[in-house]
Amino acid sequence: MYKMQKIVILVVMCYAWLPAFSQHEHHMPAKKDSMQSRRDTPMQHEMGMDMPPMSHAFSLHLPMNRNGSGTGWLPDASPMYGYMIHTNNWMYMLHGSIFIRYNNQDFTNKGVRGDDRFDAPTWFMFMGQRRIGQNGLFHFSSMFSLDPLIEGRRGYPLLFQTGESYKGQPLVDRQHPHDLFSELSVSYSYAFSKKMDAFIYLAYPGEPALGPVTFMHRPSALDNPNSPISHHWVDATHITFGVVTVGVRYNKFKLEGSSFTGREPNEDRYNFDKPRFNSWSGRFSFNPSDNWALQFSHGYVKSPEELHPDENIHKTTASAIYSIDMGNGNNINATVLWGMNKQKEYKGENAFMAEGAWRKNRLAVYTRYEFTEKSGEELVLAPMFEDHDIFSIHAFTLGSNYDLFELKHTKVAGGIQWSIYHTQASLNTLYGKNPMALQVYLRIYPSLMKM
Repeated sequence: MYKMQKIVILVVMCYAWLPAFSQHEHHMPAKKDSMQSRRDTPMQHEMGMDMPPMSHAFSLHLPMNRNGSGTGWLPDASPMYGYMIHTNNWMYMLHGSIFIRYNNQDFTNKGVRGDDRFDAPTWFMFMGQRRIGQNGLFHFSSMFSLDPLIEGRRGYPLLFQTGESYKGQPLVDRQHPHDLFSELSVSYSYAFSKKMDAFIYLAYPGEPALGPVTFMHRPSALDNPNSPISHHWVDATHITFGVVTVGVRYNKFKLEGSSFTGREPNEDRYNFDKPRFNSWSGRFSFNPSDNWALQFSHGYVKSPEELHPDENIHKTTASAIYSIDMGNGNNINATVLWGMNKQKEYKGENAFMAEGAWRKNRLAVYTRYEFTEKSGEELVLAPMFEDHDIFSIHAFTLGSNYDLFELKHTKVAGGIQWSIYHTQASLNTLYGKNPMALQVYLRIYPSLMKM
């Protein structure tokens, strides 16, 4: 009962806070500059051509829709949900998501590793930017989560999920909570021409140039309350305490590199971990059209897990993100990605994921398929299995939600989600054969941005 009271109080506070920013949304001064000379984007059609939108975070000559997480790219046709505020010199944007839910992992009670609970995963992002001279752009970004308050340090139940620790023990079959401060970053970019610009990004914490846009910022994953079980194969570095990234864009291509702290956040979710800058990554991105964002990246991550300080990982990822705007707030979004974790002298562990979302008026339908290879060490299977025994895990999710009402440019949707898992029969004594999960939830989120 106490846990539910805390969820309700925090959600009511957040729900009261979010619409306050939207009061400014329809009172922005008209402003003309060179951004109006760009081709129309979905955002511009809704804003009107006499009022230019916020530009991309790292380029004066790219649309805001391309903003992802960290310095990653989304397709230009991506939908944007949030509240925007304009002043004479600054442009600000706030967005986020709250899921109030009941989550039951293994509702058929086939195994011994499932769990259930009421909780409310959350994240919020506030960013702002302004021109510096004719060709410069300064940008700041901050990201927060109330997970430490609501989820506790143990996180929420999620079968076959692994990564990080709690009370000195590895977390398994649970998604760790995200830190209170997930990103505090500043950046500066300079436009040499409409086709070429360069930038530097400094964050503590933040996200290096490694992997696709993180799951909570991908349009194909916005309706899904869960992180992927391949999270630590593909985008585990999205909260890193100490990042420096430099990059250059030429036309549709971008090349960037990062130095960052390899250690993942510790179980104290309110503090700032020690910056080390002992790891590196590089990423190549290509957006061939408004509808596609492609990337390939590789990185060396030194000692990511606190419980295994001598283990270093080479991460390799590739992804394709697709978005199409069908007008009137209707859209289709999809992501296909692959990632591999490779330790020296051991076989690489692969992860593949495909997810999609279709929105029509007030209805959203979404799905996700994952194939992930995890070791006995990751799944904490000793002494039954050796640490480096590899297990193939399949997970399929289908969900839907419907917008119940809208208040002050903030929507409340009701939804349901079902998942089924499959792995080797040798794990049936722990997980059961093909365990299933069920969730019901209310989602609170900003409306599609309009002016």
